[in-house]
Amino acid sequence: MKPLIGISTYLEESAAWGAWQLPAALVPAGYPRLVQRSGGTAVLLPPDDPAAAASVVARLDGVVIAGGADVQPARYGAEPGPRTGPPALERDAWELALIKAALTLGTPLLGICRGMQLLNVALGGTLIQHLDGHDSGVTGVFGAHPVKPVPCTRYGDLVPEEFSVPTHHHQAVDRLGTGLTVSAYAADGTVEAVELPDPHAVLGVQWHPEMAEDTRVMSWLTGAARERRRGTGDAVAAAS
Repeated sequence: MKPLIGISTYLEESAAWGAWQLPAALVPAGYPRLVQRSGGTAVLLPPDDPAAAASVVARLDGVVIAGGADVQPARYGAEPGPRTGPPALERDAWELALIKAALTLGTPLLGICRGMQLLNVALGGTLIQHLDGHDSGVTGVFGAHPVKPVPCTRYGDLVPEEFSVPTHHHQAVDRLGTGLTVSAYAADGTVEAVELPDPHAVLGVQWHPEMAEDTRVMSWLTGAARERRRGTGDAVAAAS
C-alpha cells in the first residue's frame, strides 16, 4: 500500500468556486499532486481540536505542514511587527499539535514555508517577521532564487547541488529551535532548510516544492513514511 500522507490545510471564511462562495478548508492542489507524484496517498487535515492531533497522526505514515499565513508572534514571545499579517489562530494551534504529535510518535514530517517556520517555533525558536527579496515582489506570484545545501546533512544528501527553488515568503527562521540543524542557506544567509538528526525523520524547507517539478524533497518524505509503515508492520507481526 502507498504511504498515507496527511497535509494540513487553510481554513478560509470565504472561498469561491463555480456558483458557490462559502467557508472552506482548502490547500493548493500542488500539495496533494506532489505527494501523489512522489508515491504517496494524500489526505487533507483541516483545523480541528488540537487534543485530537495525536490520534490523527497515529493513523498516518507521514505529515506535511503546508505554507500559509504568518505565525502568531505571541507563539514565540514577540509583538507583531508592522508588516506581519493577521494570525490564523485555529490553524496555529492545530498545526503545532500535529507537529508535536509527529515528533512524539516518530512520524516523518515535512514543513513547507510556514510549516518550516512553525516547526522552528514548536521547538522553541523565533522568527524574523519581515525580510525582502524572497518573492517576486508581486502578491500571489512566486519568485525564484538559488538555495545552497550544507554538506553532510539530510537535505545536502538529497539535493547536493545548488538549486533554484520557487519562493514566496517574507518571514524566516531567526533563533534556531532546540535540536534543529540548518541544512541549506540562501545567498543572503537566510535559513532555507532545517532538520532534526536521525532517528528523527524531520525536514523543513523555506520554499514551495509543490510549485516545481522536482520531487526529491517529497520523495524523501514518502520514502521515510514507507519505511516507518514497514517497520510498524514488522513490529506488530513480531508481537503477535
